[in-house]
This record gives sequence, structure tokens and C-alpha cells, in this order.
Amino acid sequence: MKLIGTGTVDFIQVNYSMLEPEAAEQLLPLAREKGVAIVTNRPFINGQYFPLVTNHELPGWAKEFDCHSWAQFSLKYILANPAVNCVLTETTKTKHALDNLEAGYGRLPDSATQLKMLKLIRSFM
Repeated sequence: MKLIGTGTVDFIQVNYSMLEPEAAEQLLPLAREKGVAIVTNRPFINGQYFPLVTNHELPGWAKEFDCHSWAQFSLKYILANPAVNCVLTETTKTKHALDNLEAGYGRLPDSATQLKMLKLIRSFM
């Protein structure tokens, strides 16, 4: 946050996801205010996200924001934050890369839905 305040950076890379949402509290709003772009990483926490959701059905209300998979659920949560400019994903499979890309299409969840998403994922923990 100190570095952002100095005005010497154009962008930063930060961990941000439903399992690591802390950056949304102060860092992301400050970056947005100062015009610093945000690149997020670890949307799936190096694979830790998927065991949490594997035995659960994607909620029907995910269709309200054009979400069709658990990967998209995570990515759309991140992309819906207005401070986020780029999400780095990790995969070695083409089908997963294509699924990840689809998260960038269609509607994004609003802030109330983002909270609902976060609550749902936390209920799986």
C-alpha cells in the first residue's frame, strides 16, 4: 500500500480470490483510487479450491451471471471487482483454459451476489 501511495508503480500483482479475499478490503480500493492496475493470481489457490467444490452442484443462481462451472464461479467473482484488470490462471489442460476464458464473457455478479458467492464457498470449508 505504501508503494501504491508513492505513485511509482503502474500495476501490482496480488493474491485475490474467494479463499484469499483480504486484498479487497483496502489494497484494491486504494489501487483503483490511485489508478494502479491490478493483476491477480492464484484464483484457484494452486488447486486447493477444487476439492472444496467438487462434491457440490453449481447453484442455479450462477446462471444469473452467465456462469457454467466452478472455475468460472471463482473467476467471475474476481473479475467483478472493479479494481481488477487481469486474472492469471494456472492450468495444463486446454479444456480448462477454454473454460477459464469463458468467465470473461457475459454478465458478472453484482456486489450483493459476490457476498452470496463468498458465503457459499465458506460454507464448504
